[in-house]
This record gives sequence, structure tokens and C-alpha cells, in this order.
Amino acid sequence: MYRTFVILRHTFVEAVLQPIYSLLLAVGAAVLVIFALLPFFTLGEDTNMFKSVGLDIILLLTLIATLFATSKSIYEEIEDRTMLTLMSKPISRLEVMVGKYLGIITAAAMMVAVLGALIVLCTYWRLPVDNQMRTRTLDDREILQIWNMRKMHIAGLIPSLLLLWMQISVLAAIGVAISTRLSLVVNLPVVILLYIAGNLTRFLFPVQFGTDDANTPLEGRSVLVKGAAYVFGLILPYLAAFDIRSYAVYRVIGLAGTEYAANASAVSPAAMWADVGVTTLYAICYITFALSIGMLSFRTRELGGGEG
Repeated sequence: MYRTFVILRHTFVEAVLQPIYSLLLAVGAAVLVIFALLPFFTLGEDTNMFKSVGLDIILLLTLIATLFATSKSIYEEIEDRTMLTLMSKPISRLEVMVGKYLGIITAAAMMVAVLGALIVLCTYWRLPVDNQMRTRTLDDREILQIWNMRKMHIAGLIPSLLLLWMQISVLAAIGVAISTRLSLVVNLPVVILLYIAGNLTRFLFPVQFGTDDANTPLEGRSVLVKGAAYVFGLILPYLAAFDIRSYAVYRVIGLAGTEYAANASAVSPAAMWADVGVTTLYAICYITFALSIGMLSFRTRELGGGEG
């Protein structure tokens, strides 16, 4: 356990000190601040649009930084024989892979936390502006309304950011598995393509079960088509589970102690966090699956550079 922690710490420091990490962090912060100052012209939905776009920016930039760290920590260390030196110590390949993976996703967590704190502050600032409310007023009711609105929006951002990091962790596990054999040139586009495919898996389930969205049976679906949909739906990550913006960003959250708690159509915070819990279990299972595949590849990989 201690050896794994040492590798985790070294990988985390190495990932954070990469120039691409600082560059993407600075770019993300600058874009979020600029977007916070710009109107979106969405007829009352400017705040929700800003949060949605901001979450996409954080996801994209953190994912790119994570994949660069993945390639640097595994593939390049194998190619320049650094991994061979590491494996000469009394340490197993499993400890190396787990330690490096945990270090990579810890660096990703810090980036999500920094940019997440910034998007929370920007949302906090622009809410009264978007809703044409006065922050400098003596009306206690208006002040209370602003505070309740701020708490409600932030309550939806926190689980969204947490699931965003879990989504990156799932994709990072795939990147780690690929990086045991292939460089960043291949790793980056493959993971991006898997990200796109993972967001399309939501459309495989109607084909898999032979029904449409209204549970109406679909005729003419062969066993081969259903079988292929089942296999792809099982292997590819179901990334739609990590996207809760439909109710955590775009809908009202019935936060206790606020005026929204009495809203019959509001989303229950308990139900929202229960969904986060179920998605966390799925993420753990898929990460274990991806790292297991990567471990099988890593065990047969020559550590002296190349494959020979």
C-alpha cells in the first residue's frame, strides 16, 4: 500500500508539473471568466446555459490534460526504459499501474476542483445580473431570494462536477489500458472516439430490447442486431449516466430551507444524490474492467522499449 502511495504521489506531481497541465488550466480559467461576463441571449436561461457550457469546457480540457499525463506516465516511461528501472525494485506491476492511475485521476480531480470552484464563483456572481435583481438593496425578501437562488444553483453544480470527474476517471482508465501499448498519437483520438461512442450508447438500448422510447415493440429486429447492440452496450462506457444536467442544471432543485422546497415539480436532492451513488458504483465497476484489460496487456509488455 505504501509503495502504491509513493507512485501515486510521484505521478501526481509529474502530471501537475507538465506545461500542458498549467496551460490548459489557465485557458479553462480564462474562458470561464470571459463567458461569465458575456450574455447568452437565451431569454431567461443565461445562467443555465453558462453552467452547461462551463461544464463542457472543464470536461474537455481536463480530459486532454489527463490523456497527456497518461501517455507520459506509462508509455513514455516504457519506451525510455524508466519503467525497467522502476520494476527492478521490489514492486509488482499491479502496484505500478494502480499507483499511476490513482495519481493521474488525482491530478484530474485537482483541475476539476479549481475550475469547478471558478464556475461556482462565476455562477454566484452572474445570477442576480441574469435575473435583473439588485444585490444592493434594503429589501430583505429580495436578498433572501437571491441567496436561495444561489444555493439552489450551486447545489446542482456540485454533483455535476463530481460525476464529471468520475466520467474522466472512466476515460482515464481506458487511456491507461491503451497506453501500455500505444503512444499519445493513438491514445488521444481513440479515447475521444470512445467518448463519442459512449455518449451514443444510450441509443443502443431500444435496439437491444426491441422497443422504442415508448416501450412499443419494434418489429424486424434480428437476433444478430440485438446481440450486437447488447455487446456494444456492455463493452462501451455508458456515459449518459454521468450527465445529470437535465435535472441538476436545467431544472429547479427542491433544496430544504428555500422557497423551492415547496415546488411540486422540483427535483429532490435525495433522489439526485441517490443517482450519483448508483453512477459511482457503475464507474467503479467499469474502471475495474478497463484496468484489468490494461493489466493483462501490461503483464506481457516488454519494458525495455519497443515490443521486442
